[in-house]
Amino acid sequence: MEDIIFGKNSVTEALISGEREINKILISKNIHGDSKLNKIKELAQERGIVFQFVAKEKFLPYAKYNHQGVIAQISPIKYKDLDEFLEEVPPNSSLVILDGVEDSHNLGAIIRTCVCAGVSGIIIPSRRNVQVNAIVEKTSAGAINHIPIIKVNSLVSAVQRLKNSDWWVVASDASAKDNYYDIKYNDMNFALIMGAEHAGVSKSLLKLSDFVVKIPMLKEFNSLNVSNALSVIIFESVRQKLKNQL
Repeated sequence: MEDIIFGKNSVTEALISGEREINKILISKNIHGDSKLNKIKELAQERGIVFQFVAKEKFLPYAKYNHQGVIAQISPIKYKDLDEFLEEVPPNSSLVILDGVEDSHNLGAIIRTCVCAGVSGIIIPSRRNVQVNAIVEKTSAGAINHIPIIKVNSLVSAVQRLKNSDWWVVASDASAKDNYYDIKYNDMNFALIMGAEHAGVSKSLLKLSDFVVKIPMLKEFNSLNVSNALSVIIFESVRQKLKNQL
């Protein structure tokens, strides 16, 4: 069972204290608004935490708890602030930005790959993307403890913040003209945007990107799994870096 806080009072106190990193708050559509529920929504909005109204069936796995129709899903890590990260990161660093990755196993594999490749951090959005949970932690084989994970409310704003801080932005897209190995990764801070298999990187992020690249395929087939595609591209940057050190 994932780490959760259940019940109106417990969730309210967790929001007030700020001691626990909350991924999302689930609220049953079957409960009626009262002062405690309104307080939870108010506090969640102040802290930028997503809350979602869901059908009562979503609460069946938590039937043994006295959840009162309110559950907070807790992250096993503390997310990093983007501005703090940018103040601390060394020159010629790399970032991975995930746009719509929904599978916990994919996120865990991506985190593990990023640690092995020396990526400085990973940015995920607070909505429409899987958050760091117990499955991600297990799949990453503990790698989540070796890399900053940055959660933001807006990927567009985050990318604009990076560009204003002299980061170059590379997006992966199957219809791109340039191949991933045509980019020189080593003389710049760069952020690599990867999208989900079914949707790819959003148009708004593609427009903001300095480079859009693809992985060439020898056969017409479905695209690579996002974690595999990330590995191909990010280890090209590793190859270039090692080559320059010779």
